[in-house]
Parts: sequence; C-alpha cells; structure tokens
Amino acid sequence: MIAAHEELAGRLALVTGAGRGIGEAVVEALVARGARVVATDLTGDGVEALAAEHGPRVVARTLDVTDADAVEALVADTEDTVGPLDIAVSVAGVLRHANVVDVTDAEWAATFAVNTNGPFHVGRSVARRMAPRGRGSLVTVASNAAGVPRAGMAAYAASKAAAAMFTKCLGLEMAPYGVRCNSVCPGSTLTDMQRAMWTAQAPGQEEQAARRVVEGDLDAFRTGIPLGRIADPADIADAVAFLASDRARHITLHDLYVDGGATLRA
Repeated sequence: MIAAHEELAGRLALVTGAGRGIGEAVVEALVARGARVVATDLTGDGVEALAAEHGPRVVARTLDVTDADAVEALVADTEDTVGPLDIAVSVAGVLRHANVVDVTDAEWAATFAVNTNGPFHVGRSVARRMAPRGRGSLVTVASNAAGVPRAGMAAYAASKAAAAMFTKCLGLEMAPYGVRCNSVCPGSTLTDMQRAMWTAQAPGQEEQAARRVVEGDLDAFRTGIPLGRIADPADIADAVAFLASDRARHITLHDLYVDGGATLRA
C-alpha cells in the first residue's frame, strides 16, 4: 500500500488561483502527497512564496484564466519545460455579492469570465494533451451554491453551476481516454473571499455573520451547517487531492460536496 505522502509521487499538477485560500491549500496538499505543482495566480506574490517555501517542488507562474491564449501558452510551456501534466485543478474564482436587480452587465460577465470560462480554458487545453496519453485527472472547485439557490449570489451560483456541468460534459467525453473529471463543491470556507463577503454585508459584525452561517438564517432561506463548523481550506484541499489520486480511479463526472451537510444534498 502506498504511503499517503507518496501517493502522488511522480505526478505533475497545474493549480489555478493558487496564491491564497483554497488554491494555496490545494498546492500544499498535493506537494505533501509527493506531487510537483505549477502554481498559478493572477498576481505573483502568493505563488512565489509557495515556490520559495517548497523549492523545486513548486513552479510559480502568473496566469489570467480569462485569457484563452495565455492559458494555452502556459500549458504548452509547462509541458515543454517542466513535464507532462497529470493533474489540473481549477480553483481561481471571484464573488460579487448583489441582488440580481443590482448586478451590472460587467459584473455578470466578469464573474463568468473567471468562474466558468477559466475552467473551460484550462480543461480544454489540458484535456487535449492528456487524452493521447490515456491518463489524467481534472478537478474543478465549484460551490455548493451550484446546486442550491442563494439570495444575493445569482452570478456566482450560476457561474459555478455552469462550471460543474462543463466538468461533467468534459468527463463524459474524456472517459474513453481514461481521463477523469470531477468537481469539489465547498460550502462556507474560511478564506479572504468569505471574510470579505461578511464585511460587505455587515461591517463590524463579522463574528455574528460567521455564527449565522453555522446556525442558519431563515431570513436568507439558508440552513445552517449540521457539523457545526465552517470549513478550513485544508478540508477542501484534501477532497481535491483524493479525487486527483488513484484512490478515486473509478470516480468521474462526480460533484463532491464538502460543506458540513449545509445543503442537505438538496
């Protein structure tokens, strides 16, 4: 039996949105299991810090996932200079909290550009190369909001639902080639994005906002979290690492909800 710290030994992974939060935790989880990682983000600070910490195990690159040409160029360069990709994880995401009647066309388009077009650009580019090799794992970090309506989150929820369905369709097409495609759907997670949303909704009342997430908020039509805690980014990263590993070798086209039971899997 392969030890946990070696289960991804020899694998090369690409992670987007790796500079902080869930993306950073995904890089840490993959490296801890023996993988090398090309860690990308829109700005370099976070990924460069990861590269400095892990040495040759992490290669830092800047990447705008909304730019299809930039994604293709980075994937091509990675395969030419670092090695063939075995794993790709799309984490990069944005959230603009607003009711539908207040969302601008630009905000809607920008949300889909990152949350939906990003996984499409990455998935298309990487799948083209994985298919001829007959192996590979792609994971999209979606959201439990992809399956349950959320007030004030229409753009985010719709974009994540689209990303999750795209991942299933890609997985169906890639299954004959042995390439698996799955989504991890987090609930509320202690990230900068989550904290910023609490601050925007109720400045100075972040602690109360966090408590409402756990306990539930009937006014917002939200159940609480049955497990009684908000997720840590490592909780999401562990699920990603599992789906990327051979322990999940017979899992594809799957949405893995990591939300403490918050959606009641509705």
